[in-house]
Amino acid sequence: MGEKVAALGFDLADRQRHREKLRRCLDGLARLLEEKRFDRPRNLMGLEIELNLAGPDGMPSMVNAEVLERIASRDFQTELGRFNLEVNIVPHRLSGRVLDQLAEELRTGLSYADRRAMEVGSGIVMIGILPTLTDRDLVHANLSAADRYFLLNDQVVAARGEEFTIDIAGVERLTCTARSIAPEAACTSVQLHLQVTPGRFAAVWNAAQAVAAVQIAVGANSPFLFGRELWRESRPPLFVQSTDTRPPELRAQGVRPRTWFGERWVSSAYELFEENLRFFPPLLPISGEEDPLRVLDAGGVPELAELTLHNGTVYRWNRPVYGIADGVPHLRVENRVLPAGPTVTDVIANVAFYYGLVRTLAEEPRPVWSRMPFGVAADNFDTACRDGIDAVLRWPRAGRTGVLARVPAVRLVLEELLPMASAGLDAWGVEPADRDHYLGVVEERCLRRVNGASWQAAAYHRALEHGLDRERALAVTTRRYRELMHTGEPVHTWPTDAPAL
Repeated sequence: MGEKVAALGFDLADRQRHREKLRRCLDGLARLLEEKRFDRPRNLMGLEIELNLAGPDGMPSMVNAEVLERIASRDFQTELGRFNLEVNIVPHRLSGRVLDQLAEELRTGLSYADRRAMEVGSGIVMIGILPTLTDRDLVHANLSAADRYFLLNDQVVAARGEEFTIDIAGVERLTCTARSIAPEAACTSVQLHLQVTPGRFAAVWNAAQAVAAVQIAVGANSPFLFGRELWRESRPPLFVQSTDTRPPELRAQGVRPRTWFGERWVSSAYELFEENLRFFPPLLPISGEEDPLRVLDAGGVPELAELTLHNGTVYRWNRPVYGIADGVPHLRVENRVLPAGPTVTDVIANVAFYYGLVRTLAEEPRPVWSRMPFGVAADNFDTACRDGIDAVLRWPRAGRTGVLARVPAVRLVLEELLPMASAGLDAWGVEPADRDHYLGVVEERCLRRVNGASWQAAAYHRALEHGLDRERALAVTTRRYRELMHTGEPVHTWPTDAPAL
C-alpha cells in the first residue's frame, strides 16, 4: 500500500478520506479503552538504539545497505540516513538479571555488527551526533534507499513550503539551511518502551515527562553539530528544527511543532492520541481497508493502522504507542529522550535509572506532577539540553507544598532520585547486584561530573590546545571516542589525556 501511494501521490480525496479514517480509529481506541480490552500487566520493556557508521578516519560512512546485507539479521534495520543503523532488542520482563542480560545481548549484537561493518571499511559508533558530520553529508541524496523515507521527506517538505532553517546558539552558534529532512538523521537516540495498562498509563507518562530533564543531564552525549560546539545535548533543538513544517507565520500564531515536549499533564492515554489528531494534520494519508468499528462489532481487535502511522509522525519525547501482541492490544510509553552511547554499560545504566525512577514516581501518593507546573518540566528539559551535567533545575522541595527549589541536577540525582530509582528497581524485582552496578555508574558520573558530552568537549579542546584545527580536532576526538567505546568501560572512567593526533 505504501509503495503504491509513493508512486501515485495523494489527491484531495485521499486526505479527506484519511481524516475520516483517523477519526474512526480514535473512536475505536475509545471503545477498546471503555470495554477494557487491553493486556494485563506483564512488566515488559523494550529497547531500540540508533547507531552511526564511521570509517577509520572518524568520518561518516554512507554504507548502511552494504552493512545490513552482511549483518543479515532482522534485529538490525535501516534508519533515515545512509550512515545510520538501528538495533532492536526483543522485549524483556523487568525482573531478575534483566539488566545484565540486556548488556550481554547488546555487546554481542554490536560486536557482530561492527565486524561486518569493517568488511566495507566502516565501523559502529554509538553516539548522539557524530562530531564529524557536516551539512554536506546531510542532503537528500544520503537518505536511506527506502520508499518510506523519501515519501516522508516529500510530505514534510511540501508542508513546510520552503527551506528548513537550523539556528542553534550554544557555546558557539550554528546557522544554516536545508532543503530536506536529512539533518534529522544526525540525531541517534535510545528508545525505551514500557508496556502499561490504561489505568497506569497517565502516571507513567507524566513521570517520564517530569524526569526527562534529569535523563538528559546525566546522559547528554551530543555537544557538536556541523563542526560547531552547541548545546550539551544538541539533538532536541536539531530535531525540532529539521522536522518543523511551520513557516515563521504559523510559529508566530502559536502552532505546535511536530517535535514536541507537550503542554500539560494528562489523565489518560486517549488524550495524547486525540491531541495528535487535533493539532497535527496527517503527513502520510495512507488508508487501508480495515473499518475499526466494524472489527470491534465483530468481536475482533482492530489494527488502527492509520492512527499508529499518524502517531509515528508526531515526535513527542515521550510518545504513546498502541500495539497488538498475540491478538491482544496493549499500550506502551516510548521514551525517546536519551542519546545513543557512549558504551553498552552507560546505556544500560541509563535504562536502569529511567525504569527504576519512573516506577517510584508513578506510585507516589503525592506525585511530582501534582507539585510542579508542566511549564517548569518543559523549561527544565531545555536547561538540561543546554547545560548537561552542569544543569541547575527547578524541583519541588520535599515537604513544602507548591515550593520549587533551584538545585544542581547532580545533587538532585545523588540525594533524591537515585534512592528512588533503587526502590523502583526493587519493586520491579531486579536483582540487587544489577541494581547496584548500573545505578553506581550514574552515581559516579554525578560525583565526577562527567558524561559523554563533557568528555567529548574536553577531548576536543585538548586537541585544539595541541595545535589541531577544528576539523582535525573533531576527527581525532571521534576516533578516540570510538576506541574507548569498544573497551566497554563507562565514560566516567575514560582517560583525560589528549587523543592521539
